[in-house]
Amino acid sequence: MDFDPSKFPTGLCEQMEPLVARVLAGNPSPYTYTGTQTYVVGNGSDRAVIDPGPAIDAHIDAIVAAVGDAKIRAIMCTHTHRDHSPAAAPLSERTGAPIIGCAPLVLADDGPRADESFDKYYKPDRVLADGETISGDGWTIEAVATPGHTSNHLCLAVQESGAMFTGDHVMAWS
Repeated sequence: MDFDPSKFPTGLCEQMEPLVARVLAGNPSPYTYTGTQTYVVGNGSDRAVIDPGPAIDAHIDAIVAAVGDAKIRAIMCTHTHRDHSPAAAPLSERTGAPIIGCAPLVLADDGPRADESFDKYYKPDRVLADGETISGDGWTIEAVATPGHTSNHLCLAVQESGAMFTGDHVMAWS
């Protein structure tokens, strides 16, 4: 990698706009660049966590710290690559929040392929269909079905601000 990781501190909550904060996971690689970006949506009594990232204890601690005293209403995943969804289960166990978002990945055949990058343990409590929404205190997130990067990929749009979380569909660095 051709970047200085010290310029991208992990575990800090950075406010991106009034309804959106970001926490960077400590998993830099050629596929994640500086690390997986986890987003916390909301500024009222509850929050949504989008793409909780890898199951790294320090990252899960940082997400919980970013949420503070608010309740996590939903843990949302755009897709099930191992850098986006594995922290969903331990974060759910720790907070009691449901896992809501994309469907588990279903592979259509037993032919040759590379499955290693997929989170085969992802189990959502609720799968969002295209156009379906979930709301909290001052925020509404709409699912936008966007298969392509993976067959189960969703983008998630915050209706109040226009922010859209594209998972890996848009990566400015690649």
